[in-house]
Amino acid sequence: MNSAQTESFADGIARELPYLRRYARALTGSQKTGDAYAAATLEAMLEDPELGDRSRSPRVTLFAAFHAIWTSSGAPVEGVDDSNFTATQAQKHMAPLTPGTREALLLYTIEQFSYSQIGEITGNSAEEAEQMVITAQEEMAKSITGKVMIIEDEAIIAMDLESVVSDMGHLVTGVARTHKGAVSLAQQEKPDLVLADIQLADNSSGIDAVNDILAEFGEMPAIFITAFPERLLTGAKPEPVFLITKPYTEEQVRLAVSQAMFFSSTVTLVA
Repeated sequence: MNSAQTESFADGIARELPYLRRYARALTGSQKTGDAYAAATLEAMLEDPELGDRSRSPRVTLFAAFHAIWTSSGAPVEGVDDSNFTATQAQKHMAPLTPGTREALLLYTIEQFSYSQIGEITGNSAEEAEQMVITAQEEMAKSITGKVMIIEDEAIIAMDLESVVSDMGHLVTGVARTHKGAVSLAQQEKPDLVLADIQLADNSSGIDAVNDILAEFGEMPAIFITAFPERLLTGAKPEPVFLITKPYTEEQVRLAVSQAMFFSSTVTLVA
């Protein structure tokens, strides 16, 4: 293999790394823990050439290497802790689920791998991967329900999000279009989860709005929506754990909301 091919493969790995971070964060429920697993994956690929299988696409190879680390660790990454969600909590919450199913669902819905690719990544057949996705959908559908606040300045998108969330059995407390409006809405009725666009109508930040809400009410899960996820997946600063890319699908919203509620399941949520 010549240097140009090697560089091309390395460039492909680098291009997919932000999306591995997104997946790892959703899987563990933690930015720090997810990023630690992503970093451990890169280190392992450098140390073990067999993990860097160049016969497959860089995307499949990277996620397959991650799964080799994830399944072999059997426990959270040593020394990693997070003030919002810890890896220990993530492991505890995953315990009742059928092994491997939530991973398959995230790979299928959020990262949009095919069943055959999921099989390559997880070491299963395409048929087994499809069944794992179906099982996960059934199990995640039983997640606890709660109050959801939406921060979105585009009326059509806001209506769509409200419809999806309501159909899941959650109570939508309202829709805010601006930073100030979001804080005011939260003060009227405290939500259990916030679903927020990042760029708002008054050029304010949905992240800033959520941070102000958290500062007043304490920790609660938040899901952010953006057309540029790679800008928030660098690992260089505190960043969202749950992130949906525009344009999104209804299935992606459903899974993200279920994930966020799932990781808050030790807290009593009242619809």
